[in-house]
Amino acid sequence: MSISTPRRAYADTPLGQVHYVEQGEGPAIVLMHQTPRSFDEFREVLPLLAASHRVLAIDMPGFGLSYEIPAPQSIEAIADGVLAFLDALSIETTDLLGHHTGGAVAVEVAARAPHRVRSLLLSSAPWADEAYRDAHAGGPGVDEADVAHDGSHLTTWWALRQPYYPAGRPDLLDRFVRDALAPGVTPAEGHMACGRYVMEDRIGQVVAPTLLIGASDDPFALPSVAKLAEHLVKAERVEQAIIPGGTIPLMETKSREVADAVESFLRS
Repeated sequence: MSISTPRRAYADTPLGQVHYVEQGEGPAIVLMHQTPRSFDEFREVLPLLAASHRVLAIDMPGFGLSYEIPAPQSIEAIADGVLAFLDALSIETTDLLGHHTGGAVAVEVAARAPHRVRSLLLSSAPWADEAYRDAHAGGPGVDEADVAHDGSHLTTWWALRQPYYPAGRPDLLDRFVRDALAPGVTPAEGHMACGRYVMEDRIGQVVAPTLLIGASDDPFALPSVAKLAEHLVKAERVEQAIIPGGTIPLMETKSREVADAVESFLRS
């Protein structure tokens, strides 16, 4: 059945329900967001990729309306949920697109189940090595605020992100805060999960063709592109696409450029 408009649904898994949005038909591609977002991060990208794919944008476990993961969260536990989601929908193979935290999860899924991942599309994924873990040992340094009776933690979240978002786009920060307030979500915890991940022990198991998407104006993630490329030693092929003017909300502000880079890589 062709899905001309996005359709929301829940997948029942042994771990809990995974909320997702689906659009299009063709080969499957699963989209996984950054912390502490939801499928909403891909609102602009979804219909572009749906022109040629069955696109499934999920709320990763621990986020959005999917089942909760108690702290301390881990990339491995989120990957468990992604694989359970694929099983629930009888998706044998898929392309995986992960942005920021979603990229770390995509690496773990591809390392653990290489036969299920046709290609890996890592957008602004962190290089989570020992130095990264040491740097995050005291806290994530972003999206971290004690809940206050006057609601000032909301403006703290906003202020921490605002320097890295395009000027004049408060709507994007609204969307971020809305996701940060989802039931059971602790915004800092997803960052801490990345800070616990021993990526250098896993990335060498990735064999899928991999596209590394970088945002030119993302000071946190752009340096990781070269490091990831260096350590994808078993990947069938590795290509890079740096999107000019891209920032942390890359999926929302550069959706056409992201979709074009993905489609070009998958066609090749």
